[in-house]
Amino acid sequence: MKTSDKGVIIPQQAFDWYDEYAHGDIDRRTFLSRLATLSAMGVTLAGVTAALTPNYAEAEQVSFNDAAIKATYELFSSPNGYGEGKGYLVLPKAVVDGASAPAVLVAHENRGLNPYIEDVARRLAKAGFIAFAPDALHSLGGYPGNDDDGRTMQRTLERDKIVADFQAAAQFLHAHPSVTGKVGIVGFCFGGYLANELAATIPDHIQAAVPFYGTPPTSDMSQIKGPIMLHFAELDQRVNGTWPDYQMKLDEMQVPYQAFTYAKVNHGFHNDSTARYHEASAELAWQRTLEFFKQHLN
Repeated sequence: MKTSDKGVIIPQQAFDWYDEYAHGDIDRRTFLSRLATLSAMGVTLAGVTAALTPNYAEAEQVSFNDAAIKATYELFSSPNGYGEGKGYLVLPKAVVDGASAPAVLVAHENRGLNPYIEDVARRLAKAGFIAFAPDALHSLGGYPGNDDDGRTMQRTLERDKIVADFQAAAQFLHAHPSVTGKVGIVGFCFGGYLANELAATIPDHIQAAVPFYGTPPTSDMSQIKGPIMLHFAELDQRVNGTWPDYQMKLDEMQVPYQAFTYAKVNHGFHNDSTARYHEASAELAWQRTLEFFKQHLN
């Protein structure tokens, strides 16, 4: 069991079931009915549901009004995807004043461009990178304001076209007049898969990739150049089961990579809006990520 930041004691089964629900393996009714079976353990359905539901207002680390950054929404062409993409572009103040900087593409989870991912983009800008976070749901009107509807919407999209949209976003960054020519990608959950996928499909446009608990590319891996930094959660059996074969392939191709597994944490441990968040592991993974980008993009 784990006590959440909201004071709710959550059995590990609840995290596992939530992961199944969040990735479409079970529906909401099944998820809630399973949670109801934990009542004998003194766990309330309302308490667990509240703890596992994102609270983005509490999780914001960098304000959109922060004087050290400038954030806008920008459109880009995606002829092989859904025609047009839209993303959240965040510039460091030095870039606003005329400097150039390397860029990082931020790939969201399986629910669209939610406030957590926008905050990640702002954190990158505070660290000196130009950050761009596309919204895969743009063709459907954009992130709807809640994750449940966002997940439902994203399931209706074609994965190959989402990939094409993010490839186009990487090209958009490369063409940005303030970008030095170096572009990396960081992604979380489905975005972790996108980070791996873009490293495989457009290696000349991605100079460094950091997937957080992401599954391997589904495309041909023979073009991967790396470097890649991979973050895994020890309790994330679904994603971790895909790593040995991927690792073997990277080793065979002599792709430079680093892989870290964080003890006793769940899938989604970097997302500070839910009870799956683990502050020490999230901060360590993030500092490693920033240093990795500074090493390979500057």
